[in-house]
Amino acid sequence: MILSLSSGSLFTLPLQRVFELAAESGYDGLELIINQDFQRVNAAKLVRSLQEIATIHSIHAPFMELDGWGGPIDSLKRSIELAAECDIPLVNFHPPSWMGLEVGFWRWLYSIHDYQNELGLGGKVAVAMENMPWVGKWKINPNILSNMQRMVDFIRDHNLYMTFDCTHIGSGKTDFINDFFLCYDSDRILNIHFSDYGHGREHLLPGHGILPLTRFLNHLRSTEYQSTVTLELDPRELPKAEHNILESLKDILSFLRKETTLQTDSQRQYTQETIQITSNQ
Repeated sequence: MILSLSSGSLFTLPLQRVFELAAESGYDGLELIINQDFQRVNAAKLVRSLQEIATIHSIHAPFMELDGWGGPIDSLKRSIELAAECDIPLVNFHPPSWMGLEVGFWRWLYSIHDYQNELGLGGKVAVAMENMPWVGKWKINPNILSNMQRMVDFIRDHNLYMTFDCTHIGSGKTDFINDFFLCYDSDRILNIHFSDYGHGREHLLPGHGILPLTRFLNHLRSTEYQSTVTLELDPRELPKAEHNILESLKDILSFLRKETTLQTDSQRQYTQETIQITSNQ
């Protein structure tokens, strides 16, 4: 699997420094969130300068209005064009919000019959939609396609890929393993956003919330999934000093590598023998 870091995990730092820390800590690359740094600049030139530091495996289309990027439809299209120009294989986006009255975006979403052919520039860029969180005291999901079966049906019918977000699904259902396999069996997941959830807070460090993340990774390891797992944290979860941030990122990466790497036959045999000896004592 490709182990990636979301640039949003360190958005309080300069973007170049975020990429440097990701490279120094050993991640395979990053998911680049299009944010305020991309206003009134040559976006392709900025992306290429970042690619000299670390690989960009995916782009996250803007989830806020940015000068020069237009609304959610235009910003998604521009993100796809940017990805194609810079040889980035995946663009992730959020579905429309019914609570935010994004009716035009909603209608447009359903008007696209084949996302990869109509928007993905002939298969040059994979377009993936992300599942969204439940929020507030009454646990309301303000976005369309919040029902996982409906989302799976939609992405199949419209040739769309999926970014499966652990903290988002966990905000509504702590034990989300069955929902993950529902999505996995659709063969449409190309990216997994990995973080914990608890006490009404999203994107926590693994172990700081209530989600069964180690069990999830064990299940994931048993599948044939070979795409991207992206660590997406709230920056408040990491230390303030950069040298401590670096060590924290290394520790999490070590955990992810351990839990997502398949054992060799000799390792598996040793583990089984150890278990057998232990059970006989």
